[in-house]
Amino acid sequence: MKKDSVIVLSGGMDSVTLLHQQKERIALAVTFDYGSNHNAREIACAARQCELLGVEHIVIPLEFMSRYFESSLLSGADAIPEGHYADENMKSTVVPFRNGIMLSVACGLAESRGLMHVMLANHGGDHAIYPDCRRGFVDAMSLAMSEGTYDGVTIIAPFTDLKKGDIAAIGAKLGVDYSLTYSCYKGGEHHCGVCGTCVERKEAFQEAGVPDPTCYEK
Repeated sequence: MKKDSVIVLSGGMDSVTLLHQQKERIALAVTFDYGSNHNAREIACAARQCELLGVEHIVIPLEFMSRYFESSLLSGADAIPEGHYADENMKSTVVPFRNGIMLSVACGLAESRGLMHVMLANHGGDHAIYPDCRRGFVDAMSLAMSEGTYDGVTIIAPFTDLKKGDIAAIGAKLGVDYSLTYSCYKGGEHHCGVCGTCVERKEAFQEAGVPDPTCYEK
C-alpha cells in the first residue's frame, strides 16, 4: 500500500493504536511539544513506537501555546482536576483550538511532502468536552484543508464515533504494547489514576477485556 499520510501522534493510547492500524499508509508521524504537563512522557512513547515500526518521527515545538493559552493542562499537575471526563470541571483541561492548530501544521507537512492525508485519533469519548474532537469540527477542518491545498489534503479520522474501549480492543488484536503509551494529565512518573484521562484509560481496558499494563499511583 502506498504511504500517503501524516499522523498526528501524541504517544497516548488512541494515536498509537491508529499508528499500528495504519502503519502501511503512514509516511511520517508528527508529535507537537506544546508545553502540556505530560508532553515529555508522551513524546518519549511516540518516539519509541515509531522506532519499533520504522516510521519517521519528528517533534515540532509549539511553545507559544503554553505561554499564551489558558488551560489546566498547561499549568502544572496541581491544576488538573480529578474525576470522570463527563464532569463539568474537566472543561478546564481544554487547550483552545489545539487540534485545529496541530492539524494545520500537519496539513502543511503533508502538502510539502506530496502526501494526501492527515490522520487524527480523536474518538467518541472526547466529544463531551473537546469541541475540536467532534465530527462537525473534523469534517469542517478536512474541507478547509482540501480547499486550501493544491492536491486536496484531507483528514482521516476512523475512531471519531468509537469509544476508547473499542480502540483498546483494536489495539489488543494488533499487538500494541500499551505499556509504551502515556495518558496521565498530571505528567508524573506513574499515572495518577484519578484524573479524567486516567479514569478513562482504566475503563477502556475493562470494557475491552484487555489486561491493563499501566502503573497507577491510586
